Amino acid sequence: MLRLAVVSALLIIPFTSKGWGFFAHERINRLAVFSLPPEMMVLFKPHLEYLVAQSTAPDKRRYMVPGEGARHYIDMDRYGSPPFPMLPRGWREAVEKYTVDSLERNGVLPWHLERMMYRLTRFFMEGNTAGILKTAAELGHYIGDAYVPLHACSNHNGQYTGQHGIHGLWESRIPELFADRTFDYWTGKASYISSPGEHFWQIIIESSLAADSVLHIEKTLSMNFPSDQRYAYEPRNGQLVRNYSAGYTAAYHNRLNGMVERRLRGAIHSVASCWYTAWVNAGQPSLAKQAQPGFTGEEQQELRQLDSLWKQGKIIGRPH
Repeated sequence: MLRLAVVSALLIIPFTSKGWGFFAHERINRLAVFSLPPEMMVLFKPHLEYLVAQSTAPDKRRYMVPGEGARHYIDMDRYGSPPFPMLPRGWREAVEKYTVDSLERNGVLPWHLERMMYRLTRFFMEGNTAGILKTAAELGHYIGDAYVPLHACSNHNGQYTGQHGIHGLWESRIPELFADRTFDYWTGKASYISSPGEHFWQIIIESSLAADSVLHIEKTLSMNFPSDQRYAYEPRNGQLVRNYSAGYTAAYHNRLNGMVERRLRGAIHSVASCWYTAWVNAGQPSLAKQAQPGFTGEEQQELRQLDSLWKQGKIIGRPH
């Protein structure tokens, strides 16, 4: 039944080419709902479209809030070699060693994940429906970011190795061409995470370890692929847009041996498991009779403002 629900969810998703930033974040949250137990599904499934729409709010906030960008990444290579023993896992210890300014310059993703997890647990305990849904949706976004290798690497867009654009190639172009053709989204039921902090750091370290492969494989491919076939022009919104060709993207995807699909699938299971863990840690409160979210006019205005700034504005801080 769960597998059927996942397939049904995919059938109603209109295909868009928004990349990992939007397309995959939306899909991660959507499919994570179907891994929840029935006791949580009674709240999350009726608000499925909100959880999907709100999954992109953190990226839109980067056009409005200066401090938002640092929450989406961490440059692990700035802290030595894996498993990065010199970097304290606790926020206070890390601040004492490096200062807040230094940490924010290199990204604070794992610590922000822990804050979001604490916030979600508290909202479950309080029975705050609006807080549960908003925080769950945005936690899903940050977890998705943690699964992207280039979000854990200072050479995040190949700017140091002559590979500008690789970020979009990995997280946007590959899902755009293959997510609805060959990807397997089956992840099973959500599971309890005994130590969310350790879970988040493990995801980050795995992403950091994969970053070298992401960069090296594309660099090698570019040196052995006909340069005049690497890019192509295609219609987008009434305009011709230069993008990586389908042939080059397929060759890169094949050489990655399913990495993008695995990371996407891992993100789906992790999001569902973190939602489930927060609910369990809150005492498994009944969600069957939760009040309607009741989002305030101020919150609705913020969403409209985020949409407007995202469409017209310029990102604040480090771009992808």
